Amino acid sequence: MGTVLLVIHLLVCIFLVAVILLQRSSGGALDGLGGGSGASNFLTARGTGNFLTRTTAVLAVMLFVTCISLSLYYKGVHRQSGSILEAAPVQTDQVPAVPEAPVAEK
Repeated sequence: MGTVLLVIHLLVCIFLVAVILLQRSSGGALDGLGGGSGASNFLTARGTGNFLTRTTAVLAVMLFVTCISLSLYYKGVHRQSGSILEAAPVQTDQVPAVPEAPVAEK
């Protein structure tokens, strides 16, 4: 279940970035990717803006839902009691003494 949620989350992230870059901006972004007039070849300029805005909103909601779902899922799966320091291995070996450097004879 966690793997499926994670894959869906990653796909939503990728699509959200792509849709945001396709929107009209002052820098151009990826708006001209489809040709001379960009994505407006199949829709009017206003229709393209509305479509991309709605798509961005839906993808943003899906991103939040998958984030919350993943956090709730992994909270239940990896439940540990106590501190992380208590689970750390304790080293009981003594560190060997450092040997002295040999003295040079004249």
